[in-house]
Amino acid sequence: MLSPVVAALLLAPAAPPNAPWAELRVTDAATGRGVPLVELTTVHGDRFVTDSAGRIAFQEPGLMGRDVYLSVRGHGYEVKKDGFGFAGAKVTPQPGKVSEIKVARTVPAERLCRLTGEGRFRDTELLGYPSPLPVSPNLGRVVGQDSVQSVIYRGKAFWFWGDTNRLDYPLGLYRTAGATTPIPTPAFDPSAGLPYDYFVNPKTGFARAMIPLPERPDGVVWVFCTCVVPDADGKERLATHYTRRKGLTDELEHGIAVYDDAKDVFVPVKQLPLAEKWRRPNGHPIPWDDGGTRYLLFGSPNPNVRVPATLEAILDATRYEAFTCEPADGTWRWQKELPPTDSKTEHAWLKAGKLKAEHARFCPADAAKPAQRVQLHSGSVRWNEYRKRWVMLAGQVGGTSHLGEVWYAEADHPTGPFQKAMKVATHDRQTFYNVVHHAILDRDGGRTIHFEGTFTHDFSGNPDRVPRYDYNQVLYRLDLRHPAVASLP
Repeated sequence: MLSPVVAALLLAPAAPPNAPWAELRVTDAATGRGVPLVELTTVHGDRFVTDSAGRIAFQEPGLMGRDVYLSVRGHGYEVKKDGFGFAGAKVTPQPGKVSEIKVARTVPAERLCRLTGEGRFRDTELLGYPSPLPVSPNLGRVVGQDSVQSVIYRGKAFWFWGDTNRLDYPLGLYRTAGATTPIPTPAFDPSAGLPYDYFVNPKTGFARAMIPLPERPDGVVWVFCTCVVPDADGKERLATHYTRRKGLTDELEHGIAVYDDAKDVFVPVKQLPLAEKWRRPNGHPIPWDDGGTRYLLFGSPNPNVRVPATLEAILDATRYEAFTCEPADGTWRWQKELPPTDSKTEHAWLKAGKLKAEHARFCPADAAKPAQRVQLHSGSVRWNEYRKRWVMLAGQVGGTSHLGEVWYAEADHPTGPFQKAMKVATHDRQTFYNVVHHAILDRDGGRTIHFEGTFTHDFSGNPDRVPRYDYNQVLYRLDLRHPAVASLP
């Protein structure tokens, strides 16, 4: 449910208050809510993209007061094609008037807003409406951000991102940005965004490095698997795996960093061997008790590595265990020698006939086309109180874009088996990767869940960059009562 204040700003009113502009409003035909990230293109190639409230402020000389045909591209939303196969709508833009275009949602998940970057409600503000954006103490002058990690620590929600773009130069921050928010209460409505309070450089106001490593200035620095674990004295510490790299493939160093509460930065405390590829925290961790031991389970997207949930253990590579499968008989076990079995490996084994379908755990069948298997990319697994099961949200390798599809699956155990999956979001010829479900945003007893990911043209083969949305985080909402989701085993 939308809060009354947010609803008043996001649901379409009769007319915009700022008369010089015409308002084009794209709304969900089922809910009446404005739909972000819908592209409207004129016959002669002018393109407009809805803001986080589904609005476009339109003031085009020569087009006002005239019938204008707009093609509609909605990434999971559509309008019915006409007899010639065109999917669009005709509007007559008038100053001070609203032209509404209704779209039908074709996937279970509902797109809510862009979470990061400037101008999230640009058109809404141009039209004279107050911005629905939650009050943020410091927005950090951020215009683009990659892939989030989130953790509850010191009574706040901490958020950490990868590469972060700035407005005043093409090169941005490549050593992890960070922010905090209050821990969302059950009454908080995240549909307009989150009130980020960024850690910033006081001289520039731009987001600052959360893991500076000034003595090693070359390379980007990313963090993964942020977690809170007790140290030897029982004090809770915020820890993470960090990697310093030349790029996606060339790793210069990696290890474990611990948060310095006084300086609000991560400080590396132990480097790990470069040859060590899996005995390291990765993905989004899950606390898990097994045989009297408290573990962290993690992997990307499925939990297939574990380590005792203490700072001492995560610093010790000999304490890590991998969840592996013997394909010949489908036996799964925890052990310390072999690397973990992941979705990519299972997919290859299934395709080659080396693994029986009933033994697969991390490569689910497409619920709509059971003969097809979904090779998963990055994602997360979380306990869901409404379903009383572990739920997974993850990207797919392949689909309409190389990394553009998002799938949902359930299991009785965090390690699966995830037998069938349902596609819940799609991004046509664009990428949406490093998906994460934020359990702190679950609503209605877990019936409504929220997930985000990085929207970008990178890796898609499509050179087109969607203005303001490219290389930013986009938030979705999924109602687990949706028939396609509720029917999963």
